[in-house]
Amino acid sequence: MKLSALLITLASVAAFAQEAAAEQQPSALGGFLPLILMFVVMWFFFIRPQSKERKLQEAMRKALKKGDKVMTTAGIVGVVTNIDETSTTVTIRTGSTTLIDFEKAAVLRVLNAEAKPAEKTEEKK
Repeated sequence: MKLSALLITLASVAAFAQEAAAEQQPSALGGFLPLILMFVVMWFFFIRPQSKERKLQEAMRKALKKGDKVMTTAGIVGVVTNIDETSTTVTIRTGSTTLIDFEKAAVLRVLNAEAKPAEKTEEKK
């Protein structure tokens, strides 16, 4: 949810709370209770899961190594051939001779990491 949509929602809740307050005189905490509850719900369902996902993505990008099969955000699948730690770029081989430089942030996921747990479960059977 975008920040502007969140602000509009919170503004409408605040306007509703003010109209309700004009009709009756609740306590100060009772007037802010809907806003507090709305913030808690937004944090629990939107902010917290996004921050967890961001931390997992950063950990995956830090753990990249040569030979990893990766997919970029553009959908390009290739193998990591070089990692430049100073400029945060990654060189990916997409064909037999095609090398493309990407920022680490462009790496969406590591594909060979997904295949390893599947192989382990097949070996156990």
